[in-house]
Amino acid sequence: MHVRVRLDGANPRRWHVALLDRLSGLPGIAAVSVDAAPGPDGWPAQADLLFRLEALIFRLAPNGSRPVPPADLAAWTRPGTPDLVLDLCGDATASCPVWRVAYDGGLGETGLLASLLAGWVPHLDLLEGGTVVAAGRLGSDYRGSIAVSFEDALSRTATLVAAALRARSDGRAFAATPAAAAAAPARPGRILASRPARLVARSLVGRLYRLCYHAPHWRTGWRTLRGPDLVALGRHPAEGWQVLPDDGRRFYADPFPLAVDGTTHVFVEEFPHATGKAIISAVRFGPDGPEGPPVPVLEEPHHLSYPFVFARAGSVWMVPESSAAGTVDLYRATRYPGGWVKEATLLSGVVASDATLLEHGGRWWMFATVRDAPVGAPPGSGCHHDALYLWSAPDFRGPYAPHPANPVLVDPSFARPAGRIVARDGVLIRPVQDCAHGYGRALSLARIDRLDPEGFAQTILDRIEPGPAWPGSCLHTLNTGGGIECIDGSGRASRLRAYLNARSDA
Repeated sequence: MHVRVRLDGANPRRWHVALLDRLSGLPGIAAVSVDAAPGPDGWPAQADLLFRLEALIFRLAPNGSRPVPPADLAAWTRPGTPDLVLDLCGDATASCPVWRVAYDGGLGETGLLASLLAGWVPHLDLLEGGTVVAAGRLGSDYRGSIAVSFEDALSRTATLVAAALRARSDGRAFAATPAAAAAAPARPGRILASRPARLVARSLVGRLYRLCYHAPHWRTGWRTLRGPDLVALGRHPAEGWQVLPDDGRRFYADPFPLAVDGTTHVFVEEFPHATGKAIISAVRFGPDGPEGPPVPVLEEPHHLSYPFVFARAGSVWMVPESSAAGTVDLYRATRYPGGWVKEATLLSGVVASDATLLEHGGRWWMFATVRDAPVGAPPGSGCHHDALYLWSAPDFRGPYAPHPANPVLVDPSFARPAGRIVARDGVLIRPVQDCAHGYGRALSLARIDRLDPEGFAQTILDRIEPGPAWPGSCLHTLNTGGGIECIDGSGRASRLRAYLNARSDA
């Protein structure tokens, strides 16, 4: 199949080159070419100014939105009649099928920018005439930055385009996610043309204040279970939560309780402000709660979090998040709750977040969200929250094979795991993070309706938010074990206070 990409040749950008490279490597794609005539609307100069200002303020280096010389497109200037046109401008005409990229109804990159400036979580439709070929909602790790959110959305757009092309080559229908399609908001007209200066000026003032003075401080909440848990309640318990104490020089997050030989420990991510790199710690719980502070049990040269612990085959195992290393690793405890040794690398070369294992249907399944970018890629190279991938294996130690429909879900509201999957009355319930308006803003409970080698589906049953029972701005993990139920989330803390505490801890 010959695919021609219609893009704005007057403003070629690095993401265009990356997209062309990616499409060229897909099975079934014999040729990729470009139509690089100037676009119909042009690119607003105010957008590039905003991107440069954000790069200075956030100390980030967005890469994909940077301009490139038109000569960088020369390798894809080739003759021939295409079998399919991918239209990034909204003006392509061809005798073959045309796939148009629309964000909340606005065509091309200008439509994406308008959606982000309106404060929306962009909804992507890949359209062939009046048919939706693929759809999804596009998340970002840096909702405070238009530039990085723009690049994250473009990176995930490439994911969906590639998946749709693979499906077309294989003769499969690529099904749009019903939840994503239903969530698309109505779009008022001409947002970008009417209000860019006002939006930029107002948002810069607010962002500068938040950057300079406030940062999230995560807290772990716990309670002794003497009745229904959150899965049964679908809301916060009336008695509320107790908070695992911290000394202000570190925070604790991602709690996983586990009972072994009649004793319960809670494993957490411990993040010391002085080092800026998280480790895994554990605290023993007695009848009255935690017996002292968490104690470090596992440290690596890279950041560790989300200590998914479980007992199996006469041992205790852990799959911590190690996305910074580009691996998903399996550890075994030799001196529980410590003495962890790496037994296997389950996945490599993948930036996978919050890997969660489940035994179901005679196989082991791994759930994780995947950033569609190389290991170590800069911010703006893709989102960690919005694309759910599955793998399965005959044993929890592997080998794991990817699901043929990956990504099985693209939506920051419902994709990222938020704790162990539990079985209730023959039904599997999956805690998920709602990251549509920022990382871990709320917790949802999803019923798994289908999980097999051919497909995956889920239905959201309940949504639990921060509030009077859990003050703060985030709620993003839920786990139960050993008679203890744990959650976590964040409030707001002074960046200056955190800095001074870190300095005194150094």
